[in-house]
Amino acid sequence: MLLAAGASARAQTPGAAILVIHVQGVSPKGGTLRLGLYDEARYPDDDATPVASADVKAEMDETVITLTNVPPGIYAIETFQDINSNHKMDTSWFGFPLEPFGFSRDAQPHFSKPRFSAVKFELVPGINVQTLHLQNSISLLAAK
Repeated sequence: MLLAAGASARAQTPGAAILVIHVQGVSPKGGTLRLGLYDEARYPDDDATPVASADVKAEMDETVITLTNVPPGIYAIETFQDINSNHKMDTSWFGFPLEPFGFSRDAQPHFSKPRFSAVKFELVPGINVQTLHLQNSISLLAAK
């Protein structure tokens, strides 16, 4: 298990939120777990800068990431396990993800990433906890 401070080591701002994310189902293949926290305005754009992010060593089974000093609000989490550490989600020529990925609320994509309404959650001042499970294209096809 790994604990990473996503924002910074400075003191917590009064009224800000701390978000502890438990990413489960991490592959033993290693690499880097890349996670972004998005508000609704930034979520639809795949090239948008997240409100907060973390890139940490992927730890088999579960990796725990902590983001600090996040303004309270409505957010979504996108993450993927960059197994080959090439800084991008590898996809097949059909566009199917070749590396494990996940969204808040364990939302499943259907030919594109889930809508914001399917992944959103409220972040309130203080400590907040989210748990998500990594998925892969094979498990999505089997679930249909």
